[in-house]
Order: sequence, then C-alpha cells, then structure tokens
Amino acid sequence: MPTEYEINQLAKEESWRMFRIIGELVEGFDTLSNIEPAVTIYGSSQLKEPNKWYAQTEEIAYGLGKAGFSIMTGGGPGVMEAANKGAHRAGVKSVGLNIQLPQEQACNVYADRTITFHHFFVRKVMLVKYATAFVIMPGGLGTLDELTEVLTLIQTQKIKPFPVILFSSEYWRGFLDWLKNTVIRQDFITEEEFELLRVFDSPADVIAAVKTWFDRQEVVGKKALQR
Repeated sequence: MPTEYEINQLAKEESWRMFRIIGELVEGFDTLSNIEPAVTIYGSSQLKEPNKWYAQTEEIAYGLGKAGFSIMTGGGPGVMEAANKGAHRAGVKSVGLNIQLPQEQACNVYADRTITFHHFFVRKVMLVKYATAFVIMPGGLGTLDELTEVLTLIQTQKIKPFPVILFSSEYWRGFLDWLKNTVIRQDFITEEEFELLRVFDSPADVIAAVKTWFDRQEVVGKKALQR
C-alpha cells in the first residue's frame, strides 16, 4: 500500500478539511481553558526507564506540579510519559496532547486530560498558547523543531517572552556552540536572541527558574492593574 503524504495530497477542493481544523482548535481551547499556569515539557519519545533523563524529567514535572503548575506534553512515551508521570504524582493537571501517526502512538497512562490531534500545527498551537515556560529535554528532530519554533515566535513577538530552558549542558553543548560560533558570527541571530535560552543541569534549578519568572510576572501584573 503506497504511503499517503497528507500535506502533499491537499487539493483546493478539499475545503472540508477546514472544518476538521476548526474543530480541533475549538476542542483544544475548550479542553485547556482552565489549566493555567502550565509548563510545557518537550523531549524524546525514545527514552525508557531506567534512564537519567527520564528520571530527571519526572522530578522536574513533580517539582513544578508541587509549585502549582499544570504540566503539558505531547502525550506520548519517553520524556512525555515521564513528565506526565511527575505531574500525576504531584496531583496537578497532567495534560497529554497526542498526535495521530502512521505508527500508532497511544497516549501515555499518566495523562489525565488528553486530546488526540490529526494536525501537527494545531497541537503545537495548544502546547504554546497555555504555557508559562518551556522545558526542553534531550531529544531529536521533533524536539529541535519545537525548540526553534518557540524561539522564532518569541523573536518575532508572536508570543510573550518567557523562559526557554534547555536541560543538560552535556547534551546541548554542540548546538549552543554552533549558535555562538557560527550563527551569531554570521549575524543570523543576535546575542540577545541567543540569551533567550537558559541551560540547567539540575531539576531544582529548572523549578526555581520557572517559579522565579512566574512570581516576578505576577508582581508586574499586579502593579500594572494598580495604575
């Protein structure tokens, strides 16, 4: 059976697809309207226990949950499962936004509020829209896609700037060196844009950074209302 490449097969007469897209957006907005403040955690679907990054992801999600944040993931296995597991343990909203794939990806059992999307871009909107911060664990192409899209949205002022945290300096060192030594030197990004990224090796530091940022924004918001 030939592979079906959905985007390549879209035709002008298939305007009915717009209704499916609108339906997914409406379902997402309705389901997620009361989960804020939330932190979105990205990373590889390939991690399995026992693995240090799996355990650290769970610890980060648990700590953020105890600090009052809901946890959002892509709903699948690996890092996503670990994050939802930590949120579940903390007793906070554990959100899994699953995606339909040719190789069936079932939503992990630790996500207690789930949606399965057909369109990647709708799912990505939801993972961004309700987030107070992003935590990027080690991952592959999908993780890099999510990371660079988030940075571009902040760079172009489509979303408010907030912490974009890379976990594990060991893992991300090559990527960061490339940005500093090649991309910045070519003037493709600025030092200020590079500094949107924060790198931590300790779950406690991640939790503290997110909480500090959120508390500071709460104070700024209250002062603005008092004017």
